Amino acid sequence: MEKFIIATFLFIGSFAAQAQEGLTWHTNIDEAIAVSKVENKPLFLFFTGSDWCGWCIRLQKEVFKTPEFTTWAKEKVVLVELDFPRRTPQSDAIKMQNNLLQQFFQIRGYPSVRLAKAGVATDGKTSFELLGETGYGAGGPNAWLKGPEQMVTKFVPYTDDEQKAAKKALKKKKTADKKA
Repeated sequence: MEKFIIATFLFIGSFAAQAQEGLTWHTNIDEAIAVSKVENKPLFLFFTGSDWCGWCIRLQKEVFKTPEFTTWAKEKVVLVELDFPRRTPQSDAIKMQNNLLQQFFQIRGYPSVRLAKAGVATDGKTSFELLGETGYGAGGPNAWLKGPEQMVTKFVPYTDDEQKAAKKALKKKKTADKKA
């Protein structure tokens, strides 16, 4: 009986680990935008306080670390984590990027999720088209995903030119990363 219990715990543990397997949470918005354009998917921007926000941790546990979310996210969105930790160190560049995005999307509390399409404004700077917003909601992954699923339907695909430019940018970045 003891072996059965241990085997059950190992199975459940491996199942939970598989739920996050293959998910990429980008922290660099420029890279995430390029991937978004190449894959022709909207950005899923998760504003969190990973080491202090109880509701953020709960959303991660109840939704983001489930097989249902993993399957949905792989197919539908490019994940971006914009973290505002209190104890975990971050580079100044990431702090500045996250603060700018927090101001742009007018984040007032955590967790906050925004779905958006990246574009370029007339002044050449990155702009975003907001597709929708949400936060924590009880009910598990299937209930929670109803909101983001409606937001994804508002996404208008990128043009071929936008996709080609993004592919070039990603290729250039990978080449530069190899040299560094």
